Amino acid sequence: ASFTLLCFRSPLVAPLILALLLQAPFTQPSTITQPNFVLLLADDLGIGDVGCYGNDTIRTPNIDGLAKEGVKLTQHIAAAPLCTPSRAAFLTGRYPLRSGMDATNDYRVIFWNAGSGGLPPNETTFAKILQHQGYSTGLIGKWHQGVNCESRNDHCHHPLKHGFDYFYGMPFTLISDCQPTETPEMDRAFRRKLWLSTQVIGLITFTAVLGRLTGLISVHWRTLACLAGFSLLFFISWFSSYGFVRYWNCIMMRNHGITEQPMVTDRTTSLILRESISFIERNKHKPFLLFLSFLHSHTPLLTTEKFLGRSRHGLYGDNVEEMDWMVGQVLNAIDKEGLRETTLVYFASDHGGWLERQEGERQLGGWNGIYKGGKAMGGWEGGIRVPGIFRWPGVLPAGTVIDEPTSLMDIYPTVVHLAGGEVPQDRVMDGRDLLPLLRGAVEHSEHEFLFHYCGVHLHAVRWHQKDTGAVWKAHYMTPIFSPPGAGACYDRGFCRCFGEGVTHHEPPLLFELSQDPSEAKPLSADTEPLFDTVIRKIGSAIEEHRRTLTPVPEQLSVSNVVWKPWLQPCCGTFPFCWCDKEGDN
Repeated sequence: ASFTLLCFRSPLVAPLILALLLQAPFTQPSTITQPNFVLLLADDLGIGDVGCYGNDTIRTPNIDGLAKEGVKLTQHIAAAPLCTPSRAAFLTGRYPLRSGMDATNDYRVIFWNAGSGGLPPNETTFAKILQHQGYSTGLIGKWHQGVNCESRNDHCHHPLKHGFDYFYGMPFTLISDCQPTETPEMDRAFRRKLWLSTQVIGLITFTAVLGRLTGLISVHWRTLACLAGFSLLFFISWFSSYGFVRYWNCIMMRNHGITEQPMVTDRTTSLILRESISFIERNKHKPFLLFLSFLHSHTPLLTTEKFLGRSRHGLYGDNVEEMDWMVGQVLNAIDKEGLRETTLVYFASDHGGWLERQEGERQLGGWNGIYKGGKAMGGWEGGIRVPGIFRWPGVLPAGTVIDEPTSLMDIYPTVVHLAGGEVPQDRVMDGRDLLPLLRGAVEHSEHEFLFHYCGVHLHAVRWHQKDTGAVWKAHYMTPIFSPPGAGACYDRGFCRCFGEGVTHHEPPLLFELSQDPSEAKPLSADTEPLFDTVIRKIGSAIEEHRRTLTPVPEQLSVSNVVWKPWLQPCCGTFPFCWCDKEGDN
């Protein structure tokens, strides 16, 4: 008591205590109604490519700064190891097979702008809910969720049909075919087979005609005409699509209109950055959602001259460092408009780095650090464990690291709840609100189990045993690496999900990730006393999970992913599709 009286008699201490009593407590989310959201999603970036996740040779000071000023997740998991299904899950908060956005075949992504598959109109994205809450919603960059269903301009899968007020970017994805100087990337092996078949058919036709002219063989001219016609039709049937990939897939759009066909890659980066900053400036006086979906660091690694040759990791490193610079420019725009304290910033990658992407001695894909596997591999950590960083000054504690399992699907309920909306109640939602975990209000993630799919095939399951802190992971299928022991599928370019491309494990391969994050030492009943208990527990979770699945139309079926000329977006009169409205401006 005497100490208290002494303190209050002090002329310096009394005002200090009074100020502390009157000071607002650590900012609660409820005191900031409807914060802004800036969601930054990299393309094909490996978790090992970022400084704050252990890379000491690629410079990423702006991304690292987000981690210092916010919360870094070390076990942030993509719902799929490829672009289209992972982004579908991100947008809907649901495993992609619930919306039909995962495949039973080897075509596991949207393959053409002129395909008919895509994110179904009956799916509700977080953008659509925020739109109903009064937000201005913008998507800048990559979409890769489809465009049309039945006609060239129905735009049933378009971003503006899925809750975005504004769209500028690629409806497809960046591929090497978009860069005239690069080796074609899209369906490369299949294209080689088509060329070979065309040459064989042409040779047969030429030989038959030559034989008829020299009298060596007796063939009716009508037969030869039919054979020549077949050869020509076969060539046209595939060259009309694969011969013009740059014109059909490499286009830029603003809302429903095409601005560049084909895209002018030299200015793509500057235009995407300009559009992102402009969106922030236009909407600074009301709540907004900006989803900046980077084209970095997907091949062909579009990099401006300013950043070429700056990194120690060739073109890929240059590209990552340029993306980090873009992150910094967006953050500067937020600060310039006085929005720092009212904006939640999120940074992640859609899946792991592409190990097999090489051209000669050049490594054009990312690095996944200590984690096994990479892009297209549904079970191994390298394909699905990605960077995950949140920053919201005054609300989220700075410099925090969280090791709990989280998912890209968690963004959905997190932003919806902060915006004052409600997640849909008429469907199964797989994401969980992260805010209590990010703020430290709870110790554990709400995820007990996470299911790791490759296409529609369940490859692995993660169980977070919260009472012990253990993170068990059981692999039921794993890809067969080629050449054997190489750590990736270099012979094919992608690892397969099923058939002869995988090994089935019975009993499953079991790892304890908190002790063995590299998945190097599989456990067995002989080495792990809890082996049988863990496998039974995970098996029961799989049965329960499968009871929640309902049949839906398969958006990535062969019939949906093939090129359909009547669905081709075109800024002219098809097939004469060419325009450069950005250049005209």
